[in-house]
Formats: sequence, structure tokens, C-alpha cells
Amino acid sequence: MSSNEAFLPHVTVATVVCRDGRFLFVEEYCNGQLVLNQPAGHLEANETLIEAAIRETHEETGWQVSITGVLGINLYRAPRNGVTYHRTTFVGQALDFDNTQPLDSGIVQAIWLTPEEAREHSSAPRSPMVFSAIDQYLGSTVYPLSILGQ
Repeated sequence: MSSNEAFLPHVTVATVVCRDGRFLFVEEYCNGQLVLNQPAGHLEANETLIEAAIRETHEETGWQVSITGVLGINLYRAPRNGVTYHRTTFVGQALDFDNTQPLDSGIVQAIWLTPEEAREHSSAPRSPMVFSAIDQYLGSTVYPLSILGQ
């Protein structure tokens, strides 16, 4: 990158939701390939990171969630396009399913999988952060929301 080019990382959020030993994933198309991901997306203007995580989870899965903790804040540079993503991953609790919510464009379905089922799934993870977040959750590394300072 030259000194004249602005470095503009994409600010994203993701939510890890676990219920009865199963995690909420989305199957989605990314560059023509079906992949697995946590409910995730970009921060929009005038919303907090927590609001973005709640919104994205609902838009991509139909599930209403409450955000209960932070798993981590990561940078990931996508080799496909060179874009850097600044991802805050949250822990959410499933509250209610809204079967009237149309899923975001590109989302095929929301599915509940055990970690083993997810790793054996025919769809590859969208990025290494997908299974890293599950491993971190299973390792009990969850931080209080107060670390965000919002």
C-alpha cells in the first residue's frame, strides 16, 4: 500500500450462540462457494457493536438473541481479496425464533450443529475465525461486555 492509499479495515461482528451443545451457524454463499459461518456482518452507521451483533444474528438466522459476553477481537486479512476485517465476536443467548424473518441475501439456511458436526460438514468454514471462536467458547474464555466501553 502506498502512503497515498487509505487503510480502511472492515468492522464486523459475529455471534456465537450455543444451545444444548449445538451452535448456531449459517450456510451462506461467498464468492460462489457454500461456506459455514457464525451469524456475522458489518457494523452500520449509528449502531453499537452489540446492536450490530443482535441485528445481524436476527437478519441471518431469524433468532432474537441477547448478547452476554465478548469472545475476542481479531484481525483477519482475507487472502482472496486482501481486505482486513476487524471482527468482534460475541456470545449470545437464543431467546426466540422469528419464522417470519426473511434471511439475508446469500444465506441458504441457519443450522444448529455440534462442533464435531460443523467440522465434518460438507461446507468449509468461511474463515479460520469460525472454528477458532467455537474453540475459544469451549475453552471458557468469555470476557464481560464492559471491556468494550460503549
